Amino acid sequence: MDHNPAQEINPHIPAAARWIGATPLVVFLAVYLLTSLILRDFYAMPITVAFLVSSVYAVAITRGLSTEKRVLRFSRGVADYNLLMMIWIFVLAGAFSEAAKSIGAIDATVHLILRLLPAGLLLPGLFLASCVISLSIGTSVGTVVALVPIALGLSEPLGLPVEYIAAVVTGGAFFGDNLSFISDTTIAATRTQGCSMRDKFRVNLRIVLPAAIATFVIYAFQGAHLAETPLSTDTHSPWLALPYLVVLIAAARGINVAAVLTLGIVVCGLVGAVFGTVTFWPWIGALGQGIVGMGELIIVTMLAGGMLELIRFNGGIDYLMSGLTRGIRGKRGAEAAIAALVSVANICTANNTIAILTTGSMAREITARYGIDPRKSASILDTFSCLIQGLIPYGAQLLLAARFAEVSPIAIVGYLYYPFIMGACAILAIALRLPRKYS
Repeated sequence: MDHNPAQEINPHIPAAARWIGATPLVVFLAVYLLTSLILRDFYAMPITVAFLVSSVYAVAITRGLSTEKRVLRFSRGVADYNLLMMIWIFVLAGAFSEAAKSIGAIDATVHLILRLLPAGLLLPGLFLASCVISLSIGTSVGTVVALVPIALGLSEPLGLPVEYIAAVVTGGAFFGDNLSFISDTTIAATRTQGCSMRDKFRVNLRIVLPAAIATFVIYAFQGAHLAETPLSTDTHSPWLALPYLVVLIAAARGINVAAVLTLGIVVCGLVGAVFGTVTFWPWIGALGQGIVGMGELIIVTMLAGGMLELIRFNGGIDYLMSGLTRGIRGKRGAEAAIAALVSVANICTANNTIAILTTGSMAREITARYGIDPRKSASILDTFSCLIQGLIPYGAQLLLAARFAEVSPIAIVGYLYYPFIMGACAILAIALRLPRKYS
């Protein structure tokens, strides 16, 4: 096998001092989250500045390398394949979102929904749609891109905060990301634990379905008072909703997200030209505006990728992993350790698939040593990685939803009922040794 320098751990940092490698994450949380809590204002500290401070700190504590080589190591994290693919998706998502808006697709889709569904069913309907679509396409990012812009159009006629509406869709998106047979987290979890996707689905569903049902009931209860809300009767051609329909169908057929968004952009242009809702140059201008609007999101993603690479290189992740596996007792403790491993890895990588791949082999060793059912360990890996991914403000899903809603990602977290309830169900599944058949 070829030597891959990106997988090295800094030899200039002794094993006893690798805790230092994890401190940039503490600096980020202190600068961003703690400052926001102290000031009671989640807009006071820009997330870009928080990542800049923690990134500079991560570069500064890297021992044994010149400044140029430290920056080069940071840049390797920025150039990670998965991160660059995510940036491509952000660029295309921004272009598609503005293109759809420029031809009137968002307004047409919103008014079509308002005509088809009673107001009292819109909240549980949005959550259910997000669950079904994410289960069909296997990606929470794709679900957020497709549904959040439409859902946000409902916030004004329903009189609800945009962060609340964004959270309804974003929370539901993690249901399918956690369960879908074509989700990369499902594939990673089952392959690392050596079980079939069908068996993992059966175990996983028993853990998270109660959370989905509870969340649906909450939205149904909260949406009941909207039954008398006067909704707009403005008429838009339903054909203008075609770009979103094409995107959803293409995604459901398993086409790559980047290809789906590219197709959506083309369809937007064709629909706009046919119905005369936009001319060529204003449409081109909308594409450029959408791409530029993703600038902050792309910068955050790049800074996070570089900082997290230095955390790994300086032994921070290795230190955390070894600490979490120390002193395991019994099956319950072993399952809790697997949950903690993938959770910490997800916090450090901001990517649930990478977190599963990073900890999968360790989880399999724990599974074999303590006699845990591989189907249960695969479910724990997938569920807890999706839980953390749904709550960290620098995860792609929350960053995208916040960008569309033009709010702080932290503002959305408070409304994310499903990830919190799912987390509670997952913890109970470990504490109470559920499901019994697989525990």
